[in-house]
Amino acid sequence: MITVRFFASTRELLGTDLLEIEDASLSVAGLRAKLISHGANWERGLANSLVAVNQVMVADEQQTLIAGDEVAFFPPVTGG
Repeated sequence: MITVRFFASTRELLGTDLLEIEDASLSVAGLRAKLISHGANWERGLANSLVAVNQVMVADEQQTLIAGDEVAFFPPVTGG
């Protein structure tokens, strides 16, 4: 099982902060595509979001997920 967490405005847009996904054979990109297929809000919330796996930022979304992974989606952050 993969735990998927959503933070900040992504969480607010999706109306949830946590999902658990049974399919552990997905890549990060595959998981993003699967979640986006849930509808317009999901596409808007996840299309440009940042992602981390096990609290490490993902550079290559072809990374394969395995059971027990925690994936976090959150909006881009800017500073100034």
